[in-house]
Amino acid sequence: MNDKEHLQTLTEIRSLMEKSSRFLSLSGLSGISAGVCACVGVMAVIIYWDIPLFEHDHLPFVELDYFPFIKFLVIDAFLVLVSALVLSIYFTKRKAQKQGLPFWDKSAIRLIINLFIPLVAGGVFSFAIFYHHLGGLIPATTLIFYGMALLNASKYTLHDIRALGIAEIILGLFSAFLVGYGLLFWLIGFGVLHIIYGGIMYFKYEK
Repeated sequence: MNDKEHLQTLTEIRSLMEKSSRFLSLSGLSGISAGVCACVGVMAVIIYWDIPLFEHDHLPFVELDYFPFIKFLVIDAFLVLVSALVLSIYFTKRKAQKQGLPFWDKSAIRLIINLFIPLVAGGVFSFAIFYHHLGGLIPATTLIFYGMALLNASKYTLHDIRALGIAEIILGLFSAFLVGYGLLFWLIGFGVLHIIYGGIMYFKYEK
């Protein structure tokens, strides 16, 4: 066996090991669809509550009548999350079928576990912030913990997701100092960045 055959054999072994340890069926269209859902959700809050996007605003987190806003925000976030998950599962499953890869295996389970540990921690921490009437920091908290979740999950899927995680953390840190622009940072972080990332992944791996 010559050097070329050795190299080809090693490449095939490496590819098989990567497929068995990483979830590679993640679709770029999943990122795009999640970003679009997030943009729609943020715009719904802005339009319904007439909140300025590019001006410093004081979201009614700490006002006496803030409960209707929080109720609307929770319902809106839930609808965005469900829509994004359904579309992400659909596009990812479709990509897996095209590539002949399993949609649900050990690598998918590892990915979900490592993604949700920081997400759950961030959700509990956000609730604590809200409980202490510091709701203005919730956008920064959600972005930072979401970025940490992506970084943690990047070890079990495409490496490119690591860059998105870092971008989310940086955006969250900026948001922590610009508290009055939470909706704008949410729009950029969960909407625009996902669309850009999804587009890059689609043309890089699926086109």
